[in-house]
Amino acid sequence: MFKLLIFLILITTHVVGNEKVEVYATAMDTKDNIVTADGEVVVIYQDYQLSAKRARYDRNNGDLELFGNIRASQGENIQLLGEYAKLNIANKERTFSPFFMLEKTSDVWLSGDNGYAKDKEVEITSGVMSGCDPNDPLWKMEFTSSEYNTDTMWLNLYNARLYLYDIPVFYTPYFGYSLDTTRRTGILPPMVGFSEKEGLYYEQALYIAEQNWWDLELKPQLRTNRGSGLYSTFRFVDSKISKGSLSAGYFKEKQKYFDDSKLANKKHYGFNFLYDNSDVINEWFGTNLKGQSGLYMDIVNMNDVDYINLSTNDTTKNATTTQLLSRINLFYNTDDNYIGAYFKHYKDLNLDSNKRTLQDLPALHYHRYLDTLLEDHFLYSLDVKSDNYYRALGKSATQTDINIPLTLQTSLFDEYLNIAYKANIYAQHTSFKGEEEIPTANEYNSGYFARNYHAFSASTQLTRAFEEFTHVVDFGAQYQVDGSKLEDGYYDEQRDYCSIRVNQSKPICEFYNITEIEKNLQLYFSHYLYDVTGKQIVYHRLAQNISYKEIGGGAGELENELDYQITDNLNFYNNMFYNYDESSFSKNFNKITYLNSSFDLGLSHMYRDTFLTKTDNYTPITSYLTTSINYKYNKHYSYSFKHDYDLERSEKKGFEVGFLYQKRCWDFGLRYVENNRPILNLSGVSDSIYDRYIYVIIRLKPIMSPQGKGTGFSYRFPDKSETN
Repeated sequence: MFKLLIFLILITTHVVGNEKVEVYATAMDTKDNIVTADGEVVVIYQDYQLSAKRARYDRNNGDLELFGNIRASQGENIQLLGEYAKLNIANKERTFSPFFMLEKTSDVWLSGDNGYAKDKEVEITSGVMSGCDPNDPLWKMEFTSSEYNTDTMWLNLYNARLYLYDIPVFYTPYFGYSLDTTRRTGILPPMVGFSEKEGLYYEQALYIAEQNWWDLELKPQLRTNRGSGLYSTFRFVDSKISKGSLSAGYFKEKQKYFDDSKLANKKHYGFNFLYDNSDVINEWFGTNLKGQSGLYMDIVNMNDVDYINLSTNDTTKNATTTQLLSRINLFYNTDDNYIGAYFKHYKDLNLDSNKRTLQDLPALHYHRYLDTLLEDHFLYSLDVKSDNYYRALGKSATQTDINIPLTLQTSLFDEYLNIAYKANIYAQHTSFKGEEEIPTANEYNSGYFARNYHAFSASTQLTRAFEEFTHVVDFGAQYQVDGSKLEDGYYDEQRDYCSIRVNQSKPICEFYNITEIEKNLQLYFSHYLYDVTGKQIVYHRLAQNISYKEIGGGAGELENELDYQITDNLNFYNNMFYNYDESSFSKNFNKITYLNSSFDLGLSHMYRDTFLTKTDNYTPITSYLTTSINYKYNKHYSYSFKHDYDLERSEKKGFEVGFLYQKRCWDFGLRYVENNRPILNLSGVSDSIYDRYIYVIIRLKPIMSPQGKGTGFSYRFPDKSETN
């Protein structure tokens, strides 16, 4: 458009109030305050630049009319097209007919019969909106009227009908959407599904963000055969160094579904509060401490595991458990010292009451970081921790541990050999409180335990650089022996009884956590290969423990660990333990991964054997296979596959296969999913349900973000229940 300025032979400039309008044309005529321009007409007004075949300007009322092949641009992002346009300079009004607007940032276009704009507001009548190619849009939304604010970039559509190609699929009397990424209040894409057992599933989320420091997401849902509920998440940022969220939900079962499924609870509810502050002491108390302080809170409660299962229709995204842990961690840290307080609260959803569940409220912790004397030949540190174990019914205790490691070290033979002597001083004190629910003859007398033990070590590390790689070898040995020991009260009275393995689950031994210091020899060997860039190619480690106990001594399990980066894309990892007594592996974990720009493969197998006796309710062997494949065929097609299988039980734990088709203005995905998820039945026993469903996802871009979940539909097949 600007190349036309070379050929301009007539230029006129008019000022109406403080608004300046510049009109450029190849031919211009003035009569009775009417200015007519022909040829290649260019108009510059505020941040508008317009071009047309003809123009007519009325100096009396300030109307500027443009005719024929009108092209207009506003700022950097918006382009307008039409055959007729009228600008009233005095009233700051613009009219386009027909109307076409392209917002470049979001690639959204609107077309209508007429467009009227005043100040920052644009009104369009009887039009179409889409993010696809205007010539043949895959999806479009037709509307009877529309409003767009060029300042806030918010678009309102009324009586909107969504079409895929020319097929109508959805109607809504109102649809609002932001053409930029500013957080705003609005309705999120719905989620739809169907299950023969639960009926039609519909979730319509509402997002509220009236201020930039908080937002609220409300997710009401309906399951026509099962019930209805509401889940919500409130997120906030209360300072530059702290943020948090509160999630809560409630779901009520229909009576028939509740009776037929024999569920433990008719109502499912719970909440989860998260908070993180990285400088809590200075912020809350107005101090100016140089050290680092922090507060982390993760508080969770629910009446059963179905509270999690019902939070979404895609149960593969849930991490379900019947054991809940709430935590509050507070600490202050400097270069020399660390002080912490930890609160832990446990809840078992399988129990009617958790009054006998042991809580840790709180644990106090002090740590003095490693320091040196004698030119770094002498190293020492200090660690003190006191746990307040509490429960409403049964014995409680306060247990304090003190650990002081002392190390004397040096190197010999020009630093080829490193030797060290380590003395460890350890003490524990326990005081009891509370009464047993059922009195017994067992004695819970307060007492203390103290001991020291010694360790002697020798090691060496050798490094050699070659032309294409560097090799590092590290091997050594440590000999450990017990020292003196003092016991009093509870530790002296219960030592012989609680040291026997079969008695360790007895109530009297609940607080006895003293383990023997074995006289043993630990041998280890490791080596590394690095390429010329410093990237690790091979890591290999062998570790062997030899016990000198009179009973049960001998060689312990041999551990082998290998991490091998075979190529830039292919990696193999192995970790295994060999048991000499059983002449078999007690653990063998293997994982191979392949990753490049279009292909991602993960294959792993876990094998574990406890060598205990097999019973009807217990199997000593775990054999678990996990497979995942992600393949990006081209920029449009990608495929995924997952399979989790219990080889020992011959049981499928999870399965998923799907694909995603992506284009500039839309995505379409299809997944078939099988998933084993836990529930709580009427008898209080943890069961499982094997879900099988098809999940469909549609993203209409840019009104649905590629990072978001889009609009989904799922069909769940009849459930297959399996008791754990």
